[in-house]
Amino acid sequence: MTTGHPRSHRRNRRRLPRLLLAIGVVGVLAAVAYVVVPQLLPPGPRPLFQMPVGCGETWQVGTYPGHGDYDVDFFPLKGDQWGQPVLASYAGTVTVAGINGSLGGRTPDNPEGPRGRGGGYWVKIDHGGRWETQYLHLLEPPMVAVGDQVVQGEQIGRIGSTGNSGAPHLHYEQRVGWRKVETWFDGQPSGITHDDAEYTMRLTSNNCAGAQS
Repeated sequence: MTTGHPRSHRRNRRRLPRLLLAIGVVGVLAAVAYVVVPQLLPPGPRPLFQMPVGCGETWQVGTYPGHGDYDVDFFPLKGDQWGQPVLASYAGTVTVAGINGSLGGRTPDNPEGPRGRGGGYWVKIDHGGRWETQYLHLLEPPMVAVGDQVVQGEQIGRIGSTGNSGAPHLHYEQRVGWRKVETWFDGQPSGITHDDAEYTMRLTSNNCAGAQS
């Protein structure tokens, strides 16, 4: 003798996958909203970013055709190009500290080694208000980790040539959300807005103790 209602059980078995699918869709939508909605909010005030190099140091800053709009390269004018300190432009939270693309084989002992891909060792810092900075082609693993709170002027790495890099330098960007913007240093625009032509200048860093407001 059988008991129960076989048809009812079959209906329940059919409903279960639909329920699980609905729960999954809701979860995906919630995750997308968590990522996308903050990017739709207006940005906060521009932080008083400083150059990502030592106080009082003068560096060559510029771009070249094909580099990317708003992208800035820093080359030291004094001392060894390899290993010079890279500093946080402003206080914030480290959101990326690792490898972008592949490292390649360019080192101080083998400066003509094979290029890698992308940015090599890199760091990304969230400064609040949707503002962030990125630091690429570092010599070695970053000196900070994801989740670290850094202050302006804190060393986060050293100048290198990892990733798709032809010589030791720092590739630097300022962003609002997903959008790159013109870099500003010490309250002044850099003037680097496109990569239609080679453009270089010399700037002196004010990334000094007490410079952050």
